[in-house]
Amino acid sequence: MTPAHPQDRPDQDATAPAPRPPRPRWPAAVAAGVAGAVTVTLLNEGVRRVLPHAPRMDVIGERALSGTLRAAGAEPPRGRDLYRATLAADLLSNALYYSLVAVGQTGGHWARGAALGLAAGVGAVALPEPLGLGRQPGARSPRTPALTATWYLAGGLAAAAAAGALARKS
Repeated sequence: MTPAHPQDRPDQDATAPAPRPPRPRWPAAVAAGVAGAVTVTLLNEGVRRVLPHAPRMDVIGERALSGTLRAAGAEPPRGRDLYRATLAADLLSNALYYSLVAVGQTGGHWARGAALGLAAGVGAVALPEPLGLGRQPGARSPRTPALTATWYLAGGLAAAAAAGALARKS
């Protein structure tokens, strides 16, 4: 039977310092989430300016934000203000979502990043119409849905890369 008190154990040095508590992992999780969110946003915003039939998740986001604010009894912004508010909301919500890549056992970040990215991509393709947000403007199958899913997968993998780099650093 093991003694209940450390001082009663002959193999324990009573003068040894107590082990340090683990460092909080939430800063790394937030940083990984931001990396994923910025990746998705840069892909969406950059490619839509040069590629016909590129994903237009910005428009879906504007519809979602406007509908949510109206349902809450608030008047949604219009024009450029709506675009900016949607961009900020997308960055925040995607950063929180992709921060989940850094949660869990060390070393599983690539699998979590791929799974979260694919789940977000499939959701972004399949859910707007059933949620009453309509179709993406100018969408063409199969290119637009494939690119949409790819953007979110890239976000998950960017979050995984950041989580892995931060885990090695600490």
